[in-house]
Amino acid sequence: MNGAGTWSIIIADDEAIIREGIRTAIAWEQLGLTVVGEAEDGEEALELALAHQVDIMLVDLSMPIMNGLTLIRHIHEQLPSCRIIIITGHDEFSYAQEAIKLEVTDYILKPVNPEHLTEVLEEVISRLENDHTQQNLMQAASKQIEKHIDLLRDRFCLDWMRGELSLDEIREQLMFLHLPQHEIAAVCVLRWPELSSGETLYSQRDRQLLLFAIENIALECLGEKDCIHFRDYDEYLVFLLQKQPPDDMLQHLIQSVQDYLNIQVLICCEPNKQGMEELHSVYQQAKSNINRDWKLSPLIKQAKEWVQAHYMDQQLSLEKAAKSLNVSPVYLSRLFKQETGRSFIHYLTYVRMKRAIDLLHGSDLPIHEIAQQIGYDTQHYFSTAFKKTIGLSPNQYRKSKVD
Repeated sequence: MNGAGTWSIIIADDEAIIREGIRTAIAWEQLGLTVVGEAEDGEEALELALAHQVDIMLVDLSMPIMNGLTLIRHIHEQLPSCRIIIITGHDEFSYAQEAIKLEVTDYILKPVNPEHLTEVLEEVISRLENDHTQQNLMQAASKQIEKHIDLLRDRFCLDWMRGELSLDEIREQLMFLHLPQHEIAAVCVLRWPELSSGETLYSQRDRQLLLFAIENIALECLGEKDCIHFRDYDEYLVFLLQKQPPDDMLQHLIQSVQDYLNIQVLICCEPNKQGMEELHSVYQQAKSNINRDWKLSPLIKQAKEWVQAHYMDQQLSLEKAAKSLNVSPVYLSRLFKQETGRSFIHYLTYVRMKRAIDLLHGSDLPIHEIAQQIGYDTQHYFSTAFKKTIGLSPNQYRKSKVD
């Protein structure tokens, strides 16, 4: 469109008398049209059309150098919004039919009837105006979407984590919201306990600033710049990651938040063994685990830390842990199960398997050395425990990650 309410048009015909006849017979200004050029061959017409980004073209099918059909094909490729009206003689009608297959807007028979051409032009202008209005509405909608993209992404993630979306809907929304479409290997939930304890000394504004700072530190430590992340309704920070982060990375994250912000945070990462559609259950599990850890008694927190520090000891046992913590094995066993929902031995196995996964994925150590490093005295015992827990042997797991 050239100027307010004015559409541009080019007349392309190898006969000067026809071009002049069309130019003088039509009330261009009344129609809201401006003739921006005339061409006597297809090549010249294409150059003019691209130079002016023209809206409408009147095209004679029989032109030298580049005929009308070839010109129409080029215009469709390089200027798809341009409307084309072909001019043809009765003896070229089969040729015109081929042009119609190229989705030209209309055709005019020679000799050109000014009244008929005016009617055709009015119809073309009406279509262009409708397209223009629709395009403006789409652009306005697109700007609104871009303006509120973060809110839309958060709403989608919350719906996803409630299990309300099908796989097709998830993939469609990921694409629409320009979010990474890779498979999710782990769901990490980060909690700042003070935020929901009811005893915080921070103002609402300061709490939001600190949450934003925690989020940035976490993204930096996790090392995935394009990971999907959001805050849920309880203001937990949720990160959907391509890779399962190793424990030392998570400890570094917690320590970094402590060093920079003087804030204690909790984080739980659950591996995703299911598809995108069931990711909400992994999220719920991570959230459940972090809530349970937050409510642990000092003794059980100490027991878990002790296991994490001594899991490589092949002689580690409930009795050894109880002795170190100055409690009876029976009491420790009962309290551990009561507060964590799993037995002491189950937790020890979990810690060892997580470390085994890190080593299988991030090192070339042979299986027997990995077994020794995580507290198993034989490769066979380790492989049996690993397959029972993970569903694959250590070698199969390592190969699956390479493939």
